[in-house]
Amino acid sequence: MRILFLTHSFNSLTQRLFSELRARGHVVSIEFDISDSVAEEAVALFRPDLIVAPYLRRAIPDSIWSRNVCLIVHPGIPGDRGPSALDWAIQNGEREWGVTVLQANAEMDAGDIWASESFPMRRAKKSSIYRNEVTEAASRAVLAAVERFASGSFIPIPLATAAARGQLRPLMRQTDRRIDWSRDDTATVIAKLNAADGFPGVADQLFGVPCNLFDVHAEARRPDGMPGEIVARRDGALLRLTIDGALWIGHVRRVDHDGAVKLPPTIAFAAQAAGLTELAAPLMRDDGAQWSELTYREDGAVGYLAFEFYNGAMSTNQCRRLREAFAFARSRPTRVIVLEGGRDFWSNGIHLNTIEAADSPADESWANINAIDDFARDVIETDTQLTVAALCGNAGAGGAFLALAADQVWARAGVILNPHYKNMGNLYGSEYWTYQLPRRVGADHARRIMTNRLPLPAPQALREELIDASIDVAPAAFAEQVSTRAQALAQAPDFASRLDAKRARRAHDEAEKPLARYRQEELKHMRRNFYGFDPSYHVARYHFVAKSPNSWTPRHLALHRELGWRVAETA
Repeated sequence: MRILFLTHSFNSLTQRLFSELRARGHVVSIEFDISDSVAEEAVALFRPDLIVAPYLRRAIPDSIWSRNVCLIVHPGIPGDRGPSALDWAIQNGEREWGVTVLQANAEMDAGDIWASESFPMRRAKKSSIYRNEVTEAASRAVLAAVERFASGSFIPIPLATAAARGQLRPLMRQTDRRIDWSRDDTATVIAKLNAADGFPGVADQLFGVPCNLFDVHAEARRPDGMPGEIVARRDGALLRLTIDGALWIGHVRRVDHDGAVKLPPTIAFAAQAAGLTELAAPLMRDDGAQWSELTYREDGAVGYLAFEFYNGAMSTNQCRRLREAFAFARSRPTRVIVLEGGRDFWSNGIHLNTIEAADSPADESWANINAIDDFARDVIETDTQLTVAALCGNAGAGGAFLALAADQVWARAGVILNPHYKNMGNLYGSEYWTYQLPRRVGADHARRIMTNRLPLPAPQALREELIDASIDVAPAAFAEQVSTRAQALAQAPDFASRLDAKRARRAHDEAEKPLARYRQEELKHMRRNFYGFDPSYHVARYHFVAKSPNSWTPRHLALHRELGWRVAETA
């Protein structure tokens, strides 16, 4: 079928559904929801069999839904209505939630139900639940709804007759999210911050300055002090006391001046944070109550290095700390090192927000790309262990190529890769991709990958030999599968010969063309991106971190706007 997506942006859920439907042979085109007239034009051009709205912030105009079947993906259980479904579910402590696919009509979220899926709720950030449980449930529900529509015989269930537990809820406002540090206990504060994570954050103050708070982590050990007091720093976060405990605030956005971006609070409030105690956590620790971005643990001959960087972005400082942690992992008497990344993202490459906030974004871009290259080189040159990049979450841009530095790349089947740089102002990219990518897939296919701007699901990446395994399990079960495979790799009878072959291959490649030359050639292009006359990268970065509204849909997504697309489709 021809399926048109009307969506606010090409976010993680939209990318997953786009990939799933295309893999099943559907022709999918995308139009960003910019205005009624633009959406109407897209429908007229594409003449879709079905319209799907994976992520909208306003209603589909009646000029479209009255003439076409439009399926809305709502992150709530049947009967739930309103724009803050997931926010209310998290803040109210719902134990079970879900996704409902319903048909657009004149009343918001009140259309007939085509499919629904439920899931148990984790105590986690809204952004994490959206990228994991909501995305998995939405994938199942949308695929079921599309099959039912294609059958021509399915009759959707009217909301009035459905076994609906949900209710109409208003837009959650900052008054609903407000934290009372003198009364709210730790669990309440965390629930409020989790419910606002990603967007819009919780309006509050730090050091007397108004800001929005994001990215919260519990801390079991409460230092002395008054509720609301900020007492320490760690990994860019600040430790704030509650009436019965303490928690780490990982990101803030100041609202006292225009153009502020979301940043670690030790950067947003550098002068104030400098006077706080650095409360470091050991890299290798048994106490799970101590939060840190970096964690290393061992199980027999396998070491596991996790790096839970917010939104997968890796700043200069984070790359340097990660490199130090990896050096420690290499010093240990293990056979295999698993680079776990984070649950939501493995890595998305350089940190565009900290770059945007720097005095010289060009200089910080240069420092950041060199720092991530240093880590990539260390992984590539490791000859004392075999290395595995285990992708439970998505990876994009430099993060996707950073994963290729490992000897093996294993990804959960639901993971989406974006192995390209061009969407960020035609960046050339580094992370030794000119060495690693052709080595895996060949020179011709490497060129095709680098010019493709579409998401690549893990099963397809496996078929294209970009990765080594696509593991079809839920996110919660992925770590166990990785552990089983890593232990088998460490205990394999041919482990020694594999390690010898790795050393020989690296020596051969180095003699043929040193890694330093690959890096020098890549950075020559990157210097032009950062310091050259073409400002495309700086403009694209600004709009990305400022979350500027879309003014048009990129042509590689809007198939219906390509000249002659109907001819090509018919052929």
